Parts: sequence; structure tokens; C-alpha cells
Amino acid sequence: MLEGLFQPMHLLIIFGIALLVFGPKKLPELGKGIGDGIRGFKSAMAMKDHEDSSEKSVSAKDQGKGQPKG
Repeated sequence: MLEGLFQPMHLLIIFGIALLVFGPKKLPELGKGIGDGIRGFKSAMAMKDHEDSSEKSVSAKDQGKGQPKG
């Protein structure tokens, strides 16, 4: 169903419709907003992954401290 969606002609038509709807002055602003949103999402996901890995390492250290040596 979606295999032919991203052909170059289709993308040009979508871009043309966006240009008609939003106008040439708004498109750069929309692109910048979308790019900032994607960057923010990626950084938030990276931060969450970093926090998850640090929590796992801290919990692993805590489990190792509770066991007697010997």
C-alpha cells in the first residue's frame, strides 16, 4: 500500500501543495520548527537512554555491595 508513496513525482506534488497552502515565506519557518522538534525528540531519547543505562549500572553496583566476599 505504501511502497509507491515516496516516489520523486509524488514528493514534488506534495511540496507544491505545501507551497500553495503555506506560501513561500512560511515554508522555511515550518521546516525550521519541524527540524527543531526532531532534534529535541532525539536529544530527549538519547538522554533517557543515558539515564536508563546509568540507573542499571548503579543498581548493579548496589547488588554487588550486598553480597559477602569470600
